[in-house]
Amino acid sequence: MTDRARATLSITGVVQGVGFRPFVARTADDADLAGRVHNTGDGRVAIAFEGSRSAVERAIERVRSDPPPLARIDDATVDWVAPEGATEFEIVASTGESGGSGAIPPDTATCEACLADVRDPDSRYADYWATSCVDCGPRYTVIEALPYDRPRTTMSAFPMCADCRAEYETPTDRRYHAQTIACPECGPTLTLRDDDWTVRERGPAAIDATAERIAAGDIVAIKGVGGTHLVCASRPTVVRRLRERSGRPAKPFALMAPDLDAIRAVATVSEREREALESIRRPIAVLDRRDDGWLAPVAPGLHTVGVMLPYAALHHRLFETLDEPLVMTSANPPGAPMAIDQAAIRALELTDASLVHDRTIANRCDDSVVRIVDGDRQFVRRSRGWVPEALPRPEGPPVLAVGAEFDATVAVAADDWVRPSQHVGDVDDPETLAAHADAVERLCTLFDVEPRVVARDAHPRFLTSERARAYADDPDWSIDRVESVQHHHAHAAGLLGESGVDRATILALDGTGYGPDGTVWGGEVLAADRDRYERVGSITAFRLPGGEAAVRQPARILASLLDDPDRIDRCLARAGLDRSAAAAIRQQAASGVNAPQTTSAGRTLDAAAALLDVCQERSYEGQPAMTLEAAAAGHEPLDYDPPLERCDGRPVLDAHAVLQWVADRRDATATGPLAATVQDAIARGLARIAVDAARERGHDHVGLTGGVAVNAAIHRRVRDVIEDAGLAFLAHDRVPPGDAGLAYGQAVVASARAE
Repeated sequence: MTDRARATLSITGVVQGVGFRPFVARTADDADLAGRVHNTGDGRVAIAFEGSRSAVERAIERVRSDPPPLARIDDATVDWVAPEGATEFEIVASTGESGGSGAIPPDTATCEACLADVRDPDSRYADYWATSCVDCGPRYTVIEALPYDRPRTTMSAFPMCADCRAEYETPTDRRYHAQTIACPECGPTLTLRDDDWTVRERGPAAIDATAERIAAGDIVAIKGVGGTHLVCASRPTVVRRLRERSGRPAKPFALMAPDLDAIRAVATVSEREREALESIRRPIAVLDRRDDGWLAPVAPGLHTVGVMLPYAALHHRLFETLDEPLVMTSANPPGAPMAIDQAAIRALELTDASLVHDRTIANRCDDSVVRIVDGDRQFVRRSRGWVPEALPRPEGPPVLAVGAEFDATVAVAADDWVRPSQHVGDVDDPETLAAHADAVERLCTLFDVEPRVVARDAHPRFLTSERARAYADDPDWSIDRVESVQHHHAHAAGLLGESGVDRATILALDGTGYGPDGTVWGGEVLAADRDRYERVGSITAFRLPGGEAAVRQPARILASLLDDPDRIDRCLARAGLDRSAAAAIRQQAASGVNAPQTTSAGRTLDAAAALLDVCQERSYEGQPAMTLEAAAAGHEPLDYDPPLERCDGRPVLDAHAVLQWVADRRDATATGPLAATVQDAIARGLARIAVDAARERGHDHVGLTGGVAVNAAIHRRVRDVIEDAGLAFLAHDRVPPGDAGLAYGQAVVASARAE
């Protein structure tokens, strides 16, 4: 045949573990082409099409323009080579050593076709909890190495039965080369165990018995896709018992609801929120809750509630029996990582029963959490469903970023990409620090990264900083340098990196970050690009009497922000501190002894929460500011112009004046409007400073980052001030604005400094 041609393609992107090879084989079959397709060890898919040139060209166009639903093509190179006389098309064994720089897909929700199989009593997948196909199911949580083939996943422990093998090898089947294919005959099994670990039920009967236990009020540990949840009914009495056992007196719990109608019964749902909830990624979405009294124990003192839809066949099977939303929270002791194996689940001693399976979780992955503010998505946590997708960076040397001390993630970078890890947690816990090291090792191995630079927070005593120095000193690592990155510059650089903007004026607002002057920063306006920054404004400095004690009891901060000793003592009394303690706290504030200096926006909000008596004791990260936001919800701020001063040549927002103004009106004014006024004053005052700084420097963009950015009212007001000034507003969409996004920002800074 004179027009016979052969083309080879090299495809990069998210192309392994997403049904790409079966898709290519079907494309070749439809076009009557011969050739081959295989995965490579560096994460690519290699293709050869042979046949008439016009048919080969059509097949190439289809591969480029109509890939499988979970795939993402970043690059597709084509070379025309001499025909080899191939007569058939085949999927061949993967090539190359394990480990590589290719993209690994995240875990996705069970698809409708697989759910139909689970619900069909005549299907061999009837009632099977781990049903999946090429379009859905676990990916990152089961992958141990590239290329993505069953022997390199935790499914290698489950040899396929004859029926699964037949589907796996049938080109027209939805499970053609589906690496996680499994059925009740050959796949992972479920077991329900009592609190003494006695086996009660196995298989589908275990799910039914679990539903009965939950309905009766039991607390059950359920091992799922990326970890284990503590699960119970959402009735107040049961939720209170879960709080007592788990040591979480006020931390908001998430709900899983059977369907969207059930979610709408407890919260308002916008179109953008619906899209997030129903997406294949299935995050927890933070929604404005309806005023239902039974929800109060689920999210005490808050106006929002985190809700998600079922994302695994196991969840859907539970809701065949249960018709109420279920409380789901991570199964771990306070501060420790989520349990992922049976030994850790049994050691919890928090539950009445445990529903466990025997599929190993290779990569722990908590639920992702998002919040939609005026149509804009914000990550509170970026984990299951998104990790390990890549984000952009300036091309540079291989980098390891070790992240923050609290709410930590890590990240690895090579070429022009950065891959942040799943949520790790607070590394002051020894088990979490070990999980941090494990995340580093797994990312470096999976993506074949040998770091030459380690980026860390500038705080010299952070455990992550010590870990960075240890990597640099380890002869098994080839580290050229350790890059120290100021905390708020990392936040700003992360926003610039994901936005594709070279420089901007950035509001970096959070609770704590080590400043180069040795004080605690947190209410900063920075003129920033990727490799450097200038502090151009802030909140006025104040003291934190008692240091960490002031974080736990924010009323202590008022001793530094209010003028009247009697008023300070009354505020401290509401926090349970007597006059003797109050006098000592006032002395600390005045002398500066054991009272670090700060410019923190987060601590300012905490102090306001104590002043307005909406939160006197912090039992979880962000609680005072979150309860202040709840108190302000639905209220308009009062007419108040936040005062701006100058300090050390920079404009500053006078936090003392703001809190004093609120204190003067506390007895005669309702709490809601005063809470709204504090938030509005911080947002407007700092945004005005940022607008002026941007204009002085010729910046077209002003951004908002840091943990305070998840406050919807502050986010909205800052954006309005920026856009009213004719400037473009930057907000996070791809990484969390809080410390969970810090590793990405560190990697961006280290990469830029290497240019």
